This record gives sequence, C-alpha cells and structure tokens, in this order.
Amino acid sequence: MKKLTVLLLVLCTGLVFSTDAVAQKFSGLDKSPADIAYYPASSKETTKAARVIYSRPQLKGRSLAELAPVGKVWRTGANEATEITFYKDATVGGKTIKAGSYSLFTIPGEDEWTVILNNNLHQWGAYSYDSDADVVRATAKASTDSDELEAFGIAFDDEGNLVMGWGTTRATLPISY
Repeated sequence: MKKLTVLLLVLCTGLVFSTDAVAQKFSGLDKSPADIAYYPASSKETTKAARVIYSRPQLKGRSLAELAPVGKVWRTGANEATEITFYKDATVGGKTIKAGSYSLFTIPGEDEWTVILNNNLHQWGAYSYDSDADVVRATAKASTDSDELEAFGIAFDDEGNLVMGWGTTRATLPISY
C-alpha cells in the first residue's frame, strides 16, 4: 500500500509540473494582421517570381496622409518593415535586382511614390531606416480608384507589377522578371 501511495504521489506531482511547464499565454489578435502577396498569385503556378510579406493597418477614420505622410519614409504597412523576396533576378526602376530578400520602404507623394529596396532586414517600422543600405529607389505612379480600401493592401497585377492601395490611393511599381 505504501508503494502504491508513493507511486500515485509521484505521478500526480509530475502531471502538475508538466502541465505548468507547457502553459502558454498568447496575446490577443494583432490589429494590423500580417499578409502575403505572391507573383504569380495563382496557387496552380508553383514557380513564384516574388513574394511580399507585410502588415495591414486600417484607416479607422484617419487619413492616409496622417498614417503615411507625404515626403517621409514609411515602412509601407504596419509593425515590421515590409519585406519583398525575389526568387529570381528582377528589374525594378531600370536596375537589375539580384534574387534575394529586401526591406521595402516608400515615400508617398501626390502623383508618385518613391519605392526603396533596402538590404537591412528585420527592422521594426522605419525607425532605424538607413539610406546607406538602399539597393534601389524607383518610382511608382500614384492614381486614384473609386473603391475605398479600409485596410492597406499589396498585390501583384497580371504583369507582375507591385500595386499598393489604401483608401482610394493606388501606387503601381513596374517590375519585370
């Protein structure tokens, strides 16, 4: 009987400690959830040329100019700086970009946005942005759309151009692969 009591005590103690050891608290849902855009977008096309990982801030009654000020370097989304990966060499702004991953920043403007590919990855926002690590600066044409986007979005069009949209603003960066 003594052995059975000791065995039960050991087992119960082990269960208590093992349950506490794996307990994990998770934070709530991110208010600017992460998203990914691929080119080509079709899941039937397994050979991808590019991927963008970014977070999607919401307007929530605020203006685009308030959240992505004209003339200032912007992280192009929320949270960590947006990251673009080219799976093969590409041409951006007339310059050949080697396959690899880059941080993607923008400088919004009225008629055009400056798009910046930067070698420094894993940056939080644009707080530590360093222009010395820029690989290329290219021009994206800004336009207006009748559809209003509450959440910032990035997509590739059928030709592989990068399209960024928020509110009624759209900025299109020509890319060739």
